[in-house]
Amino acid sequence: MTGKVIQLERAFIYQRNHLVLSNVDFELNEGEFAYLIGKTGSGKSSLLRVLYGDLPLEEGFGKVVGIDLNGMKVSKIPVLRRHLGIVFQDFQLLLDRSVEKNLSFVLKATGWKDKKLINDRVDEVLESVGMISKKKMMPFRLSGGEQQRVSIARALLNHPQLILADEPTGNLDPETSAEIMKLILNLSQERNVAVLMATHDYNIIQKFPAKTFKCEDGKVSVVESSESLFV
Repeated sequence: MTGKVIQLERAFIYQRNHLVLSNVDFELNEGEFAYLIGKTGSGKSSLLRVLYGDLPLEEGFGKVVGIDLNGMKVSKIPVLRRHLGIVFQDFQLLLDRSVEKNLSFVLKATGWKDKKLINDRVDEVLESVGMISKKKMMPFRLSGGEQQRVSIARALLNHPQLILADEPTGNLDPETSAEIMKLILNLSQERNVAVLMATHDYNIIQKFPAKTFKCEDGKVSVVESSESLFV
């Protein structure tokens, strides 16, 4: 049976005291890939921030990977994030340590203690994104595409049920963007990981079509056809 990794019902999403999205009904199933589109300021990032616990859900019902968002205590946020992978446009790697130390830092921060298990898991995820040969390198010596591969490896560390990707190809050239998209889609299919990807890149959506949600005029709706992507 396919479970739901995201459920929002009649959700109202606020940024400080400003209402950004209202009456949101939104679902994503286990292993499903979907895009989230909309103009700058339409609420995409605010929606993602609610889903990974960075903004509170103040009205409506919300559940992500089986964890209630309603009234979620700050102490519960790390528990939620252990079941998620988050990929950012600007990579957000720690520039003062090597690739492998970036990843081992995350594992230690999420409760891993055994040094051999940590090293093995780091090697495993780097292998899966084609970056094992670069594990001793410092992030600033890597290309943008290589840094994004490392950030995807980081997102996979704790066997997530859901990856939230905020403009993961936004700083990359078209060829590298396509490579990163193929990587994300393959990993999603191979590992049955759901992915919700916010993007402005309509070329990517045309090249790799998938279910698409649109933030517009304070609402979230499913896009029925590719023509309405551009409206």
